Amino acid sequence: MNLSILAYGNHILKQKCSKIKENTSEIQKLITDMWDTMENANGCGLASPQIGKPLQLFVADSQIIYKNLDTEDQILYFGKDDKGIKETFINAKIIDRSEETWDDYEGCLSIPGLSQKIKRPWAITIEYLDHNFTKHTKMFTGLTARIVQHEYDHTLGILYTDHLKPLTKKMMESRLKKIINGNVAVGYPMKFL
Repeated sequence: MNLSILAYGNHILKQKCSKIKENTSEIQKLITDMWDTMENANGCGLASPQIGKPLQLFVADSQIIYKNLDTEDQILYFGKDDKGIKETFINAKIIDRSEETWDDYEGCLSIPGLSQKIKRPWAITIEYLDHNFTKHTKMFTGLTARIVQHEYDHTLGILYTDHLKPLTKKMMESRLKKIINGNVAVGYPMKFL
């Protein structure tokens, strides 16, 4: 089912999310609905607070980006032997971040039409449960790590705009207010204040 995505300004997007205690049919349906919602919005990641469920759950798809890049850009944006992921993350916790960082543009389905350069670690190690509630500890690099970090931040109540310098955020203020008020054209269902 294709769900509405909460727009910037909704208080749920700023909440720390709760752990998921058990694998239930409701959780499995939520995961399926999140994949449908993300794909309908042409996104590469979606966290459950973005659809109004403050749970430690997100989905990430960097394969779709990898497949659409030429070989030169694949090498630039993805680590060695990384062809992207299509994964569900439950109760995730980043346990290590590389000292090496890089800047790249990030957007967000909750903040349509805007993007900014954000500095993030090139590599992360993360513990999580997949959709079968199987535990993993994996290292991700490049664009895959960036997508995972962006969605992980959502489960902590952090938006990419929270990483911006105050002046940059101030310069975006009028456009952010338009999003809050629903004065933005999007090609997917959204809930505004």
